[in-house]
Amino acid sequence: MTQAPTPTADTVRRLVRSLIEDGGTAGGPGLEIRPVTEGGEHATWWVGSRHVLRLAPDRPAALRLRRELRLRDLVRPYLPVTVPASVAHGEWAPGLAYTLDTKLPGRSGEDQDVSAVGEADLAGLLTGLREVPARQAESLGVARTAPRSLETLRRTAEQAAERLAAADEFDAGRLHQLTQPGAIQLAAQSATAVLVHHDLKGEHLVVSADGRVRGVLDWTDATLGDPAEDIAGLALAVGSPAAVRAATLAGYGARPCLRGLWLARCDSVVRLADHLKGRDTGPLPLLRAQLRRTWEAILLERVTELRGGDGEL
Repeated sequence: MTQAPTPTADTVRRLVRSLIEDGGTAGGPGLEIRPVTEGGEHATWWVGSRHVLRLAPDRPAALRLRRELRLRDLVRPYLPVTVPASVAHGEWAPGLAYTLDTKLPGRSGEDQDVSAVGEADLAGLLTGLREVPARQAESLGVARTAPRSLETLRRTAEQAAERLAAADEFDAGRLHQLTQPGAIQLAAQSATAVLVHHDLKGEHLVVSADGRVRGVLDWTDATLGDPAEDIAGLALAVGSPAAVRAATLAGYGARPCLRGLWLARCDSVVRLADHLKGRDTGPLPLLRAQLRRTWEAILLERVTELRGGDGEL
């Protein structure tokens, strides 16, 4: 298999010059080009003050990036927050896609706290995602994903918690709050699949100075699946109390809220333990912050008090 090329600053400059009138020439400085330090599988670059360029590093990522362009158009009418708009897209290398998007005003959710009104924005996001027609999303190539087993994740997290306790990073006894009967009770319910962003971490939330959530970035991991995954993502991004308040405002009851909370708590424990063993490349301060956020106390902690059906807060 041919090795995919690695994008460089020169690659980006040449591409930008072909896309933006003031992108500069070989003899001029043009727009400032600098890599985005946050990010996942995409090579992402700031282009001046108004645009962001994402380059898919391989063909699977290119497929997801092309799908994202269509998905953003589908979800935009349903959401109260802004979804990025592409001003240009194509291939930066054979078979490898790019998209040049308009930069959304605001700061990363990792750098700006979300206010109470911002929590209402998050509630509107969860509500809107639930209203996106599943069949239309599937027609764009969005796959259905089976819910994760909370019991399997709980067992993995228990082992990870012991490693963290040995490193003086975590009190392993806290994980005993989620018992095996509790994990079974919080199993995903049937017929609850909705469109899920599936990566609602802080860096993908665009937050204004007054704490309003103005936009949501990076829809490449979207799937049709368990809405608790997005509640879990919000717990990682803004803390468990805010995530549960937003989910409650969106109409979710006790079971999906607690399920999302425990998915996030187990994930944060596992990821930090993996980092200590060299298996997770996420920044250590961020992983510690996510662990702290997910373990913030909430009123809704006693799983045994759930009533039948979806439960009430």
